[in-house]
Amino acid sequence: MTKTLTFTLDTGNGTGDVVIALRDDLAPGHVQRITELAQAGFYDGVVFHRVIAGFMAQGGDPTGTGSGGSDKPDLKAEFSAEPHVRGTCSMARTSAPNSANSQFFICFDDARFLDKQYTVWGQVQSGMEFVDALPKGEPPAKPGKIVKATVA
Repeated sequence: MTKTLTFTLDTGNGTGDVVIALRDDLAPGHVQRITELAQAGFYDGVVFHRVIAGFMAQGGDPTGTGSGGSDKPDLKAEFSAEPHVRGTCSMARTSAPNSANSQFFICFDDARFLDKQYTVWGQVQSGMEFVDALPKGEPPAKPGKIVKATVA
């Protein structure tokens, strides 16, 4: 049996981490990209620039504006029937299906209207309460951030 890789986000609140099980069975290309970026320190210090109560928290843009990404090429969509429910982690993109790069979101609640249109790459295993506690806004006045992201 293979061990599931996890993407761990230290959100800097001192009380615990957000631990996300990576789903390379659903989105191997996206999991590879997130792993590569995390190992390079890309996500360290990046804010959650769009946090909508009852919907999702979005981060992964080094500019903090929602319009930035990594210097890597955009990814080919890996859409699946995996449902967008509480704790689902999926890639953000423009209206072009193959435009995901580094930005991602974590669902606060049922968002099934996104199913088969966004690439699901993970599921929160623990620490969802720290996602729930992120400051809300588009952008938040004082955004929460990823202090350190690791993959193990």
